[in-house]
Amino acid sequence: MSAADHIVLLRHGHSEWNLSDRFTGWTDIPLTGVGLAEAAAAGRRLAQAGYDFDEVHGSVLQRTRQTADALLAAMGTPAVPLFTDWRLNERHYGALQGLNKREIFSTWGEAAARRWWRGYTEPPPPLDWDDPRHPRFDSLYANLVPAELPASESLRDCQQRMMPYWKAVLVPRIEAGRRILVISHGNTLRGLVMHLDGLSAEAMEQVEIPSGVPLVYRFGPDLSVQGHVWLDSPDATPTPAA
Repeated sequence: MSAADHIVLLRHGHSEWNLSDRFTGWTDIPLTGVGLAEAAAAGRRLAQAGYDFDEVHGSVLQRTRQTADALLAAMGTPAVPLFTDWRLNERHYGALQGLNKREIFSTWGEAAARRWWRGYTEPPPPLDWDDPRHPRFDSLYANLVPAELPASESLRDCQQRMMPYWKAVLVPRIEAGRRILVISHGNTLRGLVMHLDGLSAEAMEQVEIPSGVPLVYRFGPDLSVQGHVWLDSPDATPTPAA
């Protein structure tokens, strides 16, 4: 398998708040035993398909680090370096963070809530500046300018925050021949898939990123997308993108 002609994307495994159907966003929630098993299974699938990595990139949230550790251990390559950056964080859900769908529907109504979490342009209500859930109070972001931290994000906001990392960090590494695994979050990866596949905002609303299933994108010499495949079985092989 040649280097620099592909990248592998992975959504982290099942987390604790998935159990109670809560919107997690930037809340630093750990994986469940199910999530750790999903990560290990993804590592075994990647190894069986012949993939190796020079480096892993993930968010600063522990659920991506736990996914990386379990996946690399299952591959037998625990020493592969992990680089973390807040720009690969999940979309910030603002005032919805920590609430479940029933609580959100009763406060804001189902129609508005569904626009916020499935739409592309409309963010949820933001956190107040003094809300203890605001990321300016989190030590993970102590080195960032508080005014630059989001209090809420639409999918477009999340994508615009993530794309400079893709262009300035990941693309040069792929061009240099580095074999890259990106472990991130559902909405962050949706934004990247939207860019790679050239999808409209309307088409993007229908895209789901399952947890723990590797998504492989293959590139031509000019980094144009040649195809993608979900490695949801040991014998899956890349096929042209639809």
